[in-house]
Amino acid sequence: MTPKILLIEDDGATRFGFVRYFSQEGYQVCEAADLACAAKAFAAGRFDAIVLDVKLPDGSGIDFIGTVRAYDSCLPIIVITGSGDIPLAVDAMRRGADNFLTKPVDNASLALFLRRTLDISHLKRKQVARQRLETEKTVFFGAGRAMEKVQELARIAAACDSPVLITGETGTGKGMLARWMHQEGPHSPHEFVEVNCSGLRGELLARELFGNVRGAFTSADQDRKGLLDIADRGTLFLDEIGDMGLEVQGQLLKVLEEKTYRRVGDVKLRRSDFRLVCATNRDTETLVRQGLFRQDLFYRINLMVIHLPPLRERVPDLPGLVRFLLDRSGAADAQVTSSVMDLLRAYSWPGNIRELENVLERARLLSCGAALQPAHFPGLEDPAAGAFPAGTMEEVEMSHLLAVLDQKGGNIELATKSLGISRATFYRKIKRIREQGS
Repeated sequence: MTPKILLIEDDGATRFGFVRYFSQEGYQVCEAADLACAAKAFAAGRFDAIVLDVKLPDGSGIDFIGTVRAYDSCLPIIVITGSGDIPLAVDAMRRGADNFLTKPVDNASLALFLRRTLDISHLKRKQVARQRLETEKTVFFGAGRAMEKVQELARIAAACDSPVLITGETGTGKGMLARWMHQEGPHSPHEFVEVNCSGLRGELLARELFGNVRGAFTSADQDRKGLLDIADRGTLFLDEIGDMGLEVQGQLLKVLEEKTYRRVGDVKLRRSDFRLVCATNRDTETLVRQGLFRQDLFYRINLMVIHLPPLRERVPDLPGLVRFLLDRSGAADAQVTSSVMDLLRAYSWPGNIRELENVLERARLLSCGAALQPAHFPGLEDPAAGAFPAGTMEEVEMSHLLAVLDQKGGNIELATKSLGISRATFYRKIKRIREQGS
């Protein structure tokens, strides 16, 4: 793919020389003579690098660095400055520029700087993706046969560009699996963009996906990038695609077939080379038969289908999954008793992994740092009961603290010892809960 440069330079002759030279070097160059044009170009397209002059007619180019960094921390920025503006160049580096050159600039030197900066940017993106993967372990596959099959399919899917459809009940980890495939695949140096199709409907979803131009609707006071812009060369994850309206389905189908789209209110065709991953908790084939989902779109997105089993079918994985979730939440030292594991195995988990994660978080809160006991899991003692009793988390914690105090005959010292906290912590918790409830 041809690298695309945004050149921001107010001098016409200098700009012409740069454009001619870099075009011959195989770059695609977009020109801007001031900050206003630069902001408009940056909002309208994707770039691999920015070459930026400091002194521009409508302000300092240094101020534009913050605009770029707010969108992309790895996009290469080379600043060009006059020989007497070294302090400004140093300030530019502090704000996030990668390199700076002083005028007069030799084209060959700038080209060398640009190549090196692009290489460094590519390595930086890989490092960021690798660090994210190391610090954010997103999936626990376990050892069951069903999840072994899931992992096998996920590894195959991660290495290719074909659309993937992840199915399964709510809370089974479809979003986590989609992110894992992105991190494991060739698109990992670029963005993972997620949108929940059930939360946005119709025109709102279209604006989010495609972006809009200024004046496209009443509140559109400026050009706005859509998620397709951001997902270019990365992964677009459409969660709950079964809830997407038919009109937007038709627009999405056209994008998948042609890799082109138009922003809302625009006539200009744009391109986005993204990898598509979809997820749904609904039976998409039934939706097709009911006329609620386009059959042609269904055939486009279900080239590879990965089904995540519900948690009730993964009982042998529960101990490992509990430890994984506790470790990920920063509670690696939390102790889980065997009686708690028996309780968790007996529960049906209608909310699946998401429910388990919330139950563990509440249990940690109620345990006050002590080993997790069945009493810290209100609602699970009766498998027919829901995991979450009525009331807020603060109310549940207050109820638990007062219940323990009542069991100890009102003796605060015995109650705090049973809870594994100090007297001061006990009073602080009571005070905080009352303040939040007031």
